Amino acid sequence: MKTTHLKSATGAGVITAWMFLAAVTVDISTGDKKPPAMPRGYTIPTIDLSAQTHRQVIVDREEGQYLGHPTTVLLEDNKTMICVYPKGHGRGAIVMKRSTDAGKTWSERLKTPKTWATSKEVPTLHRVIDAKGVKRLIMFSGLYPCRMAVSEDDGKTWSELKPLGDWGGIVCMGDVMALKKPGCYMAMFHDDGRFFTKPPKRYKPRRMTVYTTFSTDGGLTWSFPTEIFHRSDVGLCEPGMIRSPDGKQIAALFRENYRVRNCHVIFSDDEGKTWTAPRELPASFTGDRHKLRYAPDGRLIATFRDKTLQSPTPGDWVMWVGRYEDIVKGLPGQYRVRLMDNKRGSDCAYPGLELLSDGTFVATTYGHWTAGQKPYIVSVRFKLAEIDALARKQAPN
Repeated sequence: MKTTHLKSATGAGVITAWMFLAAVTVDISTGDKKPPAMPRGYTIPTIDLSAQTHRQVIVDREEGQYLGHPTTVLLEDNKTMICVYPKGHGRGAIVMKRSTDAGKTWSERLKTPKTWATSKEVPTLHRVIDAKGVKRLIMFSGLYPCRMAVSEDDGKTWSELKPLGDWGGIVCMGDVMALKKPGCYMAMFHDDGRFFTKPPKRYKPRRMTVYTTFSTDGGLTWSFPTEIFHRSDVGLCEPGMIRSPDGKQIAALFRENYRVRNCHVIFSDDEGKTWTAPRELPASFTGDRHKLRYAPDGRLIATFRDKTLQSPTPGDWVMWVGRYEDIVKGLPGQYRVRLMDNKRGSDCAYPGLELLSDGTFVATTYGHWTAGQKPYIVSVRFKLAEIDALARKQAPN
């Protein structure tokens, strides 16, 4: 069975909702002929910030306790930042801290609802606003079933974790995108067949399936997820989304979990109703759990765990700097940055990434930052102009 493709402005195949019904058992993006693999390494410069300890702020550390996988939200006052993370590798009680000075200092661990201690997966935190202007924080906890907690007072009080429906997934929600219609949001996540239903459906051969789900009431309820693609030749998962500078297009970058290709990207020109087929990107983008934001000068940055197949910084916390057009055109970008040196394997670097009004980025993640010690949570603060200056010094004469 071969899936039909339409054409979009980006020149890639578009998959529409009605095609899902006919194509749920095939790899909808590969067709009969797989494209040749892109180079496994990159040649753009790498700037190293890992020894610049003056940029680093410890958010939380506990002797003998694994602290991992944080997500942050910066509130509209440009000062209040909230961070959540599990006591463990994904599974574990969710910890919450608050900063009132844009991440320079952090509170003690805050009291949380009882069900937060039952979290089975990485928590993800998002700011949402409904059509009437009511602001909320929502936090997801994945596997089966996907659960969500809500705060309508900027994180001072929270609901318990409650199931969203009879479904689940891995890293729910990998990312959440505000749509053009007020109060409407799209979330994207993945599953490998173990957690979407109960009892699980196990795929042979293995395959990763990517889903979208939508909210029309400011994040309070979410639709039953829709499959947008699945693959068995590559393990595309953990999406990170960004809009084009003109706001007309959404791009989603994916981790490649089988470690045979670079990361991939898909595009939507209609607010997530249809998507292009996955396309491999240059090696400079390759890593896990991309978090993307624009700098004040229009450049785009993405932080992630470095899983480039050939890299000078394997397993470290890194950042890509370039422009949105580099993603569209498959160009390598301007440079890469090593934010911190992970001392054990590649167990580090989930997002947060916040931009302050003065152009300072506050990137926050976990990692094995001290050899022989459990991972802990650290922020790194920087402006792109500072890194540009380092890049100019490093450039050959």
